[in-house]
Amino acid sequence: MTVRESVLGFACEGEPLVGILAEPAEGPLADVGVIIIVGGPQYRAGSHRQFTLLARDLARQGFAALRFDYRSMGDSGGEPRDFLGVDADIAAAIDALIAARPGVRRVALWGLCDAASAALLYLEATRDARVAGLTLLNPWVRSAASLAQAHVKHYYWRRLREKSFWLKLLRGGVGARALGALASNLRLARRAGRPTDSRSFQDRMAAGLRGFTGPVLLILSGDDYTAREFTAHAETSPAWQGVLDAGRITRCELAEADHTFSDPSQAAAAHDATLHWLHKV
Repeated sequence: MTVRESVLGFACEGEPLVGILAEPAEGPLADVGVIIIVGGPQYRAGSHRQFTLLARDLARQGFAALRFDYRSMGDSGGEPRDFLGVDADIAAAIDALIAARPGVRRVALWGLCDAASAALLYLEATRDARVAGLTLLNPWVRSAASLAQAHVKHYYWRRLREKSFWLKLLRGGVGARALGALASNLRLARRAGRPTDSRSFQDRMAAGLRGFTGPVLLILSGDDYTAREFTAHAETSPAWQGVLDAGRITRCELAEADHTFSDPSQAAAAHDATLHWLHKV
């Protein structure tokens, strides 16, 4: 199926936003559209054009996909903001897609890293009934404690089981600075399991996911600290207890993928998982 792309301009609280709408050039259009939320400080193409390629893959399968620059990014106007302040931008993008293509009645939000976090925060704040599904890739929950916990679990624990580490320690090859870093990370990691402020963004993410009743696809990269931090946080935070056990959540783990799926084969696997799941939404 061939793809048609067009510029879709719209407004958010008086500021101009720019998006690119990809859709099938002919044939039926699915009643579910996809809003690709861009994380990061980056614009709508994404790292190694990942969002451009994703939108085109979705369009070839009959879905309208809108990738856009939220305020202050790319070609959109407005003051700088991060993922904590884009609720209005996401709502404006949903409005724009549904207005431009009336056959689209529902949307799925797709987000990588802090864009996945932004999607959950949007649902926690709005409970937007038009959102029919969520695809979350390597959600961002980073704090000093969660990063330390990931380091302890995936780096220091492995090092402590290596004979070479103990030989270096006995010979003085492991310096005081390295031992001090381990002690510091252990102290911070212990904090990760303690109750947090009920209004922290991580807790609000959990509330957004807990309150959402539609299907969710969770894609996690095996070669990514952000994904490991998310898993560790979900296992230890009181606000996240049981959230990921819901039957509506499909979990896909790509052991060889990095954070942005830079390897084309891993990107293709993430796209295939998205499409397979999306046909069921």
